[in-house]
Amino acid sequence: MTIIHWRHLPFSRPKTALVLAILAIEAVGALGGIFTVQSVDTWYQTLTRPALAPPGWVFAPVWTTLFALMGVALYRIWALAREQYAASQAVRWFLAHMILNVGWSAAFFGLESTGAGLAVIAVLWVAIGLLVRRFVRLDRLAGVLLVPYWLWVSFAAVLNYQLWVLN
Repeated sequence: MTIIHWRHLPFSRPKTALVLAILAIEAVGALGGIFTVQSVDTWYQTLTRPALAPPGWVFAPVWTTLFALMGVALYRIWALAREQYAASQAVRWFLAHMILNVGWSAAFFGLESTGAGLAVIAVLWVAIGLLVRRFVRLDRLAGVLLVPYWLWVSFAAVLNYQLWVLN
């Protein structure tokens, strides 16, 4: 059986590669949803929520949009990674940071812990900042596409902190 390395995927069909990148990131994002659905209607409903907490229906469309933007950013860097070592490293950093992204859902909702969620989101926030910096150096647009994600995670960190304080 031949294993195809991600750097060797066909970029002769850029639309296919772009769709693949977006779908892959959406799928990884959905992994976090596994932890969320376990306690969003139970444990989370028992928490005292701050005034700035948006209604629950906001999260799915926001995250879906952010994951799509992340997929486009990843695609742009992924295309460079075939020829540039720095881009290859940036793709690895991106993939590693996605563990933190899913890890927040596991910590906050899976463990039902505002404190564990706060610890993970702090590390995630730094990782995103470093990722934006790496991406901007390689492809300005790819880096800019991650800024809304970083801003949303900044908001989520504030919300997580307030939930931790209130509960």
